[in-house]
Amino acid sequence: MVKSCVAVGCKNREDRRRDLNFYRIPRDPKRRPRLTAAIRRENWAPNDYHRLCSSHFISAKGCVFIHEDGQSLDYLSKDELQHLIFDHAVTIDNMQGFYGDLLQPLTVCACEGYCGSLLICAASMENIGTLIDEVIIKQMLASMFSHMTSRVEEEWLISVSYLQFHPDGLAEDLLNHDSQTLQPFLHPVLGVVIRGLGEACDVGSADEAYTLYKACREAQKGKEELRSSWLFTVAVEWKLQEGDVPFTLKRGRLQVFGLVGGAGGTDLTRSARMLCQVNPLLKVMNQSPSEATKTDPLLHFLLRDALTGNQRTRLIYFIKPQGDLDDETPSALALAQKVKHLTTKASVCCWCPEETQREIRSRIAELRHVMMSDVASGTYNIHRLAELIQSLQIVKEQSWKKKREESQRIKFKVQQLCGPQKCQMDSCLSGGEHIHHKESLDTAKNLEEELRREMEMHVKEDRRCMEKVQESITRILQLKDALKEGLMKNITAEKCDLCLQLNDEYLFEDSRAHERGKQLKELSGSLIQREVEKMERDLAGEQLSSAERELLVLSRERQILLLQMETLRAEAQQARKHLQEQHHKHQTELRRWREDSRQVFRRFHESSEDQKRISEARYKSILLEAVHDAVQLSAQNQRLQADNKQLRRALGELKDTLTKRGEPKAPASILKND
Repeated sequence: MVKSCVAVGCKNREDRRRDLNFYRIPRDPKRRPRLTAAIRRENWAPNDYHRLCSSHFISAKGCVFIHEDGQSLDYLSKDELQHLIFDHAVTIDNMQGFYGDLLQPLTVCACEGYCGSLLICAASMENIGTLIDEVIIKQMLASMFSHMTSRVEEEWLISVSYLQFHPDGLAEDLLNHDSQTLQPFLHPVLGVVIRGLGEACDVGSADEAYTLYKACREAQKGKEELRSSWLFTVAVEWKLQEGDVPFTLKRGRLQVFGLVGGAGGTDLTRSARMLCQVNPLLKVMNQSPSEATKTDPLLHFLLRDALTGNQRTRLIYFIKPQGDLDDETPSALALAQKVKHLTTKASVCCWCPEETQREIRSRIAELRHVMMSDVASGTYNIHRLAELIQSLQIVKEQSWKKKREESQRIKFKVQQLCGPQKCQMDSCLSGGEHIHHKESLDTAKNLEEELRREMEMHVKEDRRCMEKVQESITRILQLKDALKEGLMKNITAEKCDLCLQLNDEYLFEDSRAHERGKQLKELSGSLIQREVEKMERDLAGEQLSSAERELLVLSRERQILLLQMETLRAEAQQARKHLQEQHHKHQTELRRWREDSRQVFRRFHESSEDQKRISEARYKSILLEAVHDAVQLSAQNQRLQADNKQLRRALGELKDTLTKRGEPKAPASILKND
């Protein structure tokens, strides 16, 4: 008898689907009614011949039943039957199916100026890391870059970043390890901005972005990988208008969160219990808006913005049911249902940097005027002034030029830290230039040896055969041309290698100078911040008149301005010192280049002189041989002429003798016989 599935709408049969298992309806009096209710057949009772195929179960435990619509599922937990509805409910084997409906619109929204977030939750990422990389990250990057590269007429900038969140709440920037502090700031125009975050800009392809992502994932290994959550962000910005008028920018962002931890609070799964970690999403959902403070971890701040802010958010929750003793699965399903009922309102981010700066500067001027006149709200106005100054600084940091300069240093550091992977990457990018350079050197040596042998054979060979001499000269000229071409290629390759080496050295020195300037700026910023806090405390603790208060504010602001001027003076002095060092190094490299050029020219001149001397010696020997042959031929000609004269004289004498004897015909017969 052929086994078939009794689920409503399912047409799977054992003879058609050999890859599926067909389970008997359990006889257990507790489980049988629950599963019968989950099948949802009217006026139907199971018997021993009825079967359910394995495509409806997430695990072999038979506690989760997925319906044919791919959205609803029934969870059988102890004595309870829960019917839940999601946008998609699939097994790991069928994850490719929901990409077009769930994730594709999220990438399109990011390319149209919206902010999108994808939350990937699991009790442990131990067995699903490869699945996330290949099925989710790779496809989303390919879709996003395909959408952006189709905009040929627009100028755009794509950047990526990667953050790792440790269990203790600390965040680490894996693209910029030198970043000291990562501070979230809610900008009135740009939304949530993380100050101090390192971004790799000018990412030109999905493969390059995926390579950076994999490099960060590899760097995360060994750093509490199974316990740490992470955030991978792809930001895109493009210009809408150019020309004399200020251009407008449109920006979108796609955030992919990897959230690790159990959803059951104290009742965690065995793997999460070993890690003693609760999922950050559960902590944020259990926290009321009034309990949120500025001291919360960065991850909680970003998750609250993804769940309730100006974003479009999707959630993927990986569960692994374990049967009746499982406490993690029902908690995870309940958490997913709670997130599902949240609503967000997303809007397009479109802004003009110049207009935004003008607006913030005008607000700062108005607030300064209010601070001079209003004494009661002095502390609030000081805090508001600090926020406006920070907003203005963030707008300045969004410059493409600054981002690209910072990105060059970040990419250089990533290549330096990659070690063997960097060597492999460089060899792939250069196309094996070092190997070809070595082969060309070997070829040049072989040509020199062959040319030397050919010249020696040419000197020693016989001169009587002109065809062989001409062939030898032709081979010598061909070898000389080939050797000259090889030498020019080697010189070009050496110059390219030297340029690449100098470029790496300049980038390294520039990175070091930038870090020194950054440390100096942070130090001066901390001093100024302490002065501002001291001013706030003095103003809050003293009861002064308006004139005295205005005088005190002006004196404090004067001190702060003096500190800022001193900071700028120190930065300028350090920049001047850096420029002097770079100038000295440039002059040294220029002298070295000149010396190398002289050496190359000297080598080429010596080689040319050697070839010239060999050619002159050869031509002189040929000329002497020709003169000697001409002298020999002239002497031989003279001897032949003398012999001819003697023969004519003898012939005349013989004719005279024969004429005297009266025998005129005898000489003719004699000459004929001769």
